Amino acid sequence: MAEGEPAWVPKVPVKVDREVMELVRNGGATEQGMNAGEFFLALATCNTIVPLIIDGPDPKKKVIDYQGESPDEQALVSAAAAYGFVLVERSSGHIVIDVLGQKQRFDVLGLHEFDSDRKRMSVIIGCPDKTIKLFVKGADSSMFGIIDKTLNPDVVQATEKHLHSYSSVGLRTLVIGVRELSQSEFQEWQMAYEKASTALLGRGNLLRSVAANIERNMRLLGASGVEDKLQDGVPEAIEKLREAGIKVWVLTGDKQETAISIGYSCKLLTRDMTQIVINSNSRESCRKSLDDAISMVNKLRSLSTDSQSRVPLALIIDGNSLVYIFDTDREEKLFEVAIACDVVLCCRVAPLQKAGIVDLIKKRTSDMTLAIGDGANDVSMIQMADVGIGISGQEGRQAVMASDFAMGQFRFLVPLLLVHGHWNYQRMSYMILYNFYRNATFVFVLFWYVLYTGYTLSTAINEWSSVLYSVVYTSAPTVIVAILDKDLSRRTLLKYPQLYGAGQREESYNLRLFIFIMVDSVW
Repeated sequence: MAEGEPAWVPKVPVKVDREVMELVRNGGATEQGMNAGEFFLALATCNTIVPLIIDGPDPKKKVIDYQGESPDEQALVSAAAAYGFVLVERSSGHIVIDVLGQKQRFDVLGLHEFDSDRKRMSVIIGCPDKTIKLFVKGADSSMFGIIDKTLNPDVVQATEKHLHSYSSVGLRTLVIGVRELSQSEFQEWQMAYEKASTALLGRGNLLRSVAANIERNMRLLGASGVEDKLQDGVPEAIEKLREAGIKVWVLTGDKQETAISIGYSCKLLTRDMTQIVINSNSRESCRKSLDDAISMVNKLRSLSTDSQSRVPLALIIDGNSLVYIFDTDREEKLFEVAIACDVVLCCRVAPLQKAGIVDLIKKRTSDMTLAIGDGANDVSMIQMADVGIGISGQEGRQAVMASDFAMGQFRFLVPLLLVHGHWNYQRMSYMILYNFYRNATFVFVLFWYVLYTGYTLSTAINEWSSVLYSVVYTSAPTVIVAILDKDLSRRTLLKYPQLYGAGQREESYNLRLFIFIMVDSVW
């Protein structure tokens, strides 16, 4: 660190690996050190984080709080800062990074933000040594298609192994690459970008095309893994929902191994489940996998003689397979497999695919659908479902703004459904039947009176009594039941989730009860 320079400390502490730190400090000495330096420089530059400098308890140390839409980006920028690449300033045209104690200015020449189609973001940086570099980070499924594997095959092979190990323990992974641009390549990109950004029609598609043209022949720098911790009470909440007879489907953008690992950690998947995996790279293989899945479901059904001997099933399907299924109108077969499974886990799905899956269920069943999410990529799914719930957290408030209900944590869904859902079902059922009963009784009194008085103009009830009948005489039960009635206590409903099935079986309001109430009112 240079004389008189302040020490920059990220607000979120990061544990530093000494071997990696030594490699970064001796950066120019070895090729491995240079790659490590470029890796952390990519983490510090390829983001939309805004740094806020806070005075710490020590005047010689400045604490930096990184603000951004994505907690993953905050974690990666904090990691880069811990290894000496500290993002200290951001403006519309440049960023300032403290590189191992020396402030350096990098010009932001272009930025392609992350989108669900490309599944990556890129930034073009003008470095202090006058070179122009393109940094790209994104999902491995997207990145390995644009990486030149002949440049450093050993790094590619090692990164693939690390990605598999990261995702197997439930980490959210990203792949980082770099390419140095010539002046002519940059000018060509700049002209195409300006033309696309000013287009009146199809601007989004044109910008994606410009990004795809520049994001190619990348050199792999490495991969990152970010732990996405489950909130408190998530496994217990999912277990209670399943005991209540509610089918739980998980739709995530994470890769398959990460999604499966999270499924086990939240008790959605169990070791005794038979997994049906559909992960296809072509229409023909997807069709075959779907047919095989239907055959397996039918075979297991025939072997199961009763509910006790039934084998639990879990369907695991990725976004590419969903594209082929929706394009070839094979949704009916997918629905047939999915509805027979106890758990459905969709990985690497785009926001519109999430909404498409919810729509698939709504069109083919009379069951109510509920979608819950915490990020902007969950908005379309939340809006498509019958009931949408947004979780307010680090991912922003887009999901909350688009939802019917908002809550702070996922575990609050259990009392919302099992307690308040049960109480409200009982109250609404009673109120509907009671209102039909009291109105039918009132009307039939007038009807019988007219018959026995020879259709005279006189009425059995005077005008004041007619008005007060609904407003005063019979209003108390409606108000009291709607507010205070609790057929079972909160503790009982939470202890026995199966009681939620009363609403699913329509025990308190159905055609038989309605006919009985009407016959009783006539009598």
